[in-house]
Amino acid sequence: MKKVITLMLLLVVGHSFAQIKVEGVVKDSIGNPLELANVIAINQETKALESYGITNDQGRYKLALTKNITYTVQVSYIGMKTFEETVKIKESDLTKNFTLQEDNTLDEIQITYEMPVTIKGDTLTYNADSFNKGTERKLGDVLKNLPGVEVNADGQIEIEGKVVGKVMVDGKDFFDGDSKLATKNIPASAVDKVQVLKNYAEVGQLSGVTNNMDNIAINIKLKEGKTNFWFGDITAGGGVSEDNALYLAQPKLFYYSPKYSVNLIGDLNNIGEIAFTRRDYFNFSGGFRAPSRQSGTSINLGSNNLGFLSLQNNRAKDINTKFGAANFSYSPNKKLDLSGFAILSSSRIELQENNSVQYTNSDLGIPDEDTQSNTRQRSDLGMLKLSSKYKPNASNQLDYEVLGRFSKESQDQKFLSSVIGNIDQFENTKPFSVNQNLSYYYTLDEKNIFAFEAQHLLQDEDPFYNAIIEEKANYETTANNLGLDPNQLDYNVAQEKRVKSNQLDAKLDYWNILTARSNINFTLGTILSKQNFDSEIFQYLDDDTVFDPTPTFNDGLDTNNTDYNFSDMYVGAHYQFKTGIFTITPGLSAHAYSSKNVQFGEEYKKNFFKLLPDFDMRIQLKKSENISLTYNMNTQFTDVTNLARGIVLNNYNSIFSGNEGLDNALSHNVNLRYFSFNMFNYTNVFGSINYSKRIDQIRNLTNFESVIRNNSPFNSSFADETISANGRFQRRFGKLQASVNGNFNYSKFNQFIQGNRSVNENYSHSYGAELRTNFREAPNVQLNYRYGIQDNDQGSTRSKFYTSTPSVEVDALILKTFTFRTDFSYNNFSDEEGTINDYEFWNASLSYRKDKDAKLEYAIKATNLLNTKSQSQSNTSNISVSATEYFIQPLYVTFRVIYSL
Repeated sequence: MKKVITLMLLLVVGHSFAQIKVEGVVKDSIGNPLELANVIAINQETKALESYGITNDQGRYKLALTKNITYTVQVSYIGMKTFEETVKIKESDLTKNFTLQEDNTLDEIQITYEMPVTIKGDTLTYNADSFNKGTERKLGDVLKNLPGVEVNADGQIEIEGKVVGKVMVDGKDFFDGDSKLATKNIPASAVDKVQVLKNYAEVGQLSGVTNNMDNIAINIKLKEGKTNFWFGDITAGGGVSEDNALYLAQPKLFYYSPKYSVNLIGDLNNIGEIAFTRRDYFNFSGGFRAPSRQSGTSINLGSNNLGFLSLQNNRAKDINTKFGAANFSYSPNKKLDLSGFAILSSSRIELQENNSVQYTNSDLGIPDEDTQSNTRQRSDLGMLKLSSKYKPNASNQLDYEVLGRFSKESQDQKFLSSVIGNIDQFENTKPFSVNQNLSYYYTLDEKNIFAFEAQHLLQDEDPFYNAIIEEKANYETTANNLGLDPNQLDYNVAQEKRVKSNQLDAKLDYWNILTARSNINFTLGTILSKQNFDSEIFQYLDDDTVFDPTPTFNDGLDTNNTDYNFSDMYVGAHYQFKTGIFTITPGLSAHAYSSKNVQFGEEYKKNFFKLLPDFDMRIQLKKSENISLTYNMNTQFTDVTNLARGIVLNNYNSIFSGNEGLDNALSHNVNLRYFSFNMFNYTNVFGSINYSKRIDQIRNLTNFESVIRNNSPFNSSFADETISANGRFQRRFGKLQASVNGNFNYSKFNQFIQGNRSVNENYSHSYGAELRTNFREAPNVQLNYRYGIQDNDQGSTRSKFYTSTPSVEVDALILKTFTFRTDFSYNNFSDEEGTINDYEFWNASLSYRKDKDAKLEYAIKATNLLNTKSQSQSNTSNISVSATEYFIQPLYVTFRVIYSL
C-alpha cells in the first residue's frame, strides 16, 4: 500500500511540473480590473475544457495548461462581450492580459462549455460534471469534490466553517433541509448544479433587515430528464458472517415536478449501515426555531430520555435497523405551498463495553472502578410534520407548521462493577411531543415591516428505571439510607417518573427602515412555561409484593409532585447601520421574570427584572472575506427536575435530590470569526475563537459513599469559564488539495465533592492534515492524519490520553466500468505510560457498471477486513475521567445489486 501511495504522489508531482502556467489580468475598456470574470481554456484537438479560472479582486487569473498544445481561451463577464482568442502554448510560462468591451447588442460569442464555477451576487454555482470523476454515487460524493465545501463525519455539509442549515432540491425543501438525509440518499447521477446560497433568508420580506450572514443554504438543480419522472435506485444484497446471514434492502425513489415532489427512502439491514441514529432523531429540529432564540433568555425543559449508551462511530457489537421516510411538497397555485414528511426508525442494538473510571479526587478515598457491560437496546422512533405557506402577495405571508414526535424505547443492561458487583438495569420510556409554529409577516410599505412568530410545545415523558443489585454487602450503606428492606435475596429497586411540559414562546417584531443603510427593530415577546414532575421510588420484594421505603436522609422524601411555572415578558430594541465595510448592530432587551414552584404544600416564588445587552459587528473585507464579532449576555433557567426536592435515582450509583430555591445563571459570550475563500487559487481559510463566562452556574454538591454519589444542585458563587478556538486552511495546487486544521478547547469549572471545593481544568486539542488528489481520469488518493490530546487536571490528579490516527482512502474508476474504493485507518490510543489499545480498520468495495447510463450495477463490499474486535476512546465529566473499550461488528462481506431508475 505504501508503494502504491508513493507512486501516486510522484505521478502527481510529475504532472504538476509538466504544466505551463498562463496568467494575466482581465480589465474593462477604461482599465478597471474585473473581479469574478470567467476564463476557460478549451483544447482544440480534444474539444475538452482543460482549465478554468476566476479573477480575483485585482482582475488576476491563472490557468494550468499542457505544453505544445493549442487552446481556445474564452473570457466572459456579466454585461460584457465575451472575448475569444486562440493561444498556442509552448514550453514556458505565458502572461496574457484581456480587455472586455461593454455589451449593448447581446450579440456575443456562444460559450460551448459551462464554467465549472460561477458567482452571481450571494449565489455560488458549481457545475457538478466539471468536478465528478465517475465514482460518485450519492450527493455527498459530489460535494466532497467541490472546492470550499466539506462533508463532515456526521454527513453534515459545512461551508465557510458553518453547517449548512437547509438543503433544497429544485427549490423545494428536502426533509426540511436535513443535510445528512440529503448527502446519504440523493443519487449523484441526478445532480446537475449545486447552488450555494449565502446570506440566505427564510422570509424574503425580512432579507433586508435581518442579519443572515451565518445562514447558508444549498439548492440542488436536477439534470434534464430527472424532472416529471421517477428517478433513484433500489439496492438489495446479502452475505454470510461468522454468526448469521446478512441482508440489506435500500429503496430510494424521487419525483420532482413544478407543482409537487415526492421523496421515498427505505433502509432495512443487519450489517450496521445506520440510515438514521437516535442522535439524528433528537437533533432533528424539523425546521423549528424558537422565536426567543435571540432574546437573551434560555429555559431548559430538561431531557428525561433514558440513559442510553450511545454508538461510537456508528459501530456496535450487533446492529439491526429499519428505516422509512417520505417527504412531499405540493403547490396547488402560486400563492400556496404545502409540504410534510414522515420518518420511522427502528433499531435493535447490542453493545459490549469495558470501562476504566478514575474519579476526580483520589485523596478523598473514592476508589477507581472497572466496569464491564453488555447492553441490549430496542428503539422505535417516529416523526410526522405538516407545513403550509400562504403568500397572497409580496406584502403578506402566513406560515403554519405542526410536528409530532413519538417513541418507544428500552435498554436492558448486564453490568459488572469491580466495586459493587453484578447489577441488572432495565429502563423504558414512551414519550411524545407536539410542536406547533405560527408566523405572519406583513410589509406595510417600503419603510415599515411587521412579523409575528409563536411556537407552542406540548411534551409528555415517562421514563421507568429498575436496578437489581446482587451483592447486597457492597450496597448496604446506600440501601439503608434509602430505607430498603434488607431481608431479601437482592436489592430490587425501581422508580417511575413523569414529566409534562407545556410552553408558549411568542414575539412581535417591528422594523422601521430609516435609510438605505440603517434600520431600527423593536420587539415585544413572552415565554410562558409550565411543568409538572411526579416520581416515586419503590422496592420489589421476593414475594412479588411492592414495598414503599422511607429514606433516612433528605427529610424522608423519595416522591415528587412538583408544579413549576415560569414567565418572561420582554421588550427589545436593535439598531442596525452600515458604514463602509462595517455592519454594526447594537441591542438591548429588558426582561421581567417570574418563577414559582409548588411542592409538599410549600410555594417558592421569585420575581425580578434584568437588562441584557448584545452586540454584532460584521466587517466585509472583500466579497468572500469577512470578520464577525458578536457579544451577548444570556440568562439560563433550569427545568423542574432540578427543583424537585424528592430523591431521584439517575443510576444505580447516582442519587439526586433537587433544590427548590435555585436561581438563574448568567453568562457572557463572545465570538470572533474570520473567513476567506479565494476563487483565484482556491484558498479556503476559516478561524474562530469563542469565550464564555458563567456566573451563578448551577453546580452539584456531591458526596461519595464508595463509588455511589449523592448529588444536590446549588448556585455556585464561583464563575466557570470556557474558551475554544478552531481553524482550517485549505488550498488547491493543480491536481493536489491540501488542508490543515486544529481545534483547542479549555474549560475551568468548580466542583464540590465531600464538602471540598476544587477547580477542574480540561484541555483538549486536536490537529489534522489532509492531502488528496483531484484527477479526472486517474485513481485518486486521500491521505489523512489526526492527532488528539485529552488533558484533565482535577487538582490532586491529572490524566492525559493521546489518540493518533493516520488513514488513507483510494478511489478509482477502472476501464470506465469498475469502481474500486478502499479506506484504511490505524488508531493508537495511549496515556502517559504507553499504548492502551491500538487497532486497524479496513473497508473495501468493488462495483461493476457497464457504462454510466446502465440500469444495473453489481457490487461486493467488505467492512472490517482485518476483523478488528474492539476500539477505544477517552471520556471526561465533572467527576471522573474514563477510558472505554467498545466491541464492534466482525468482518462482513456482502454482495449487492443496484437498479437505477
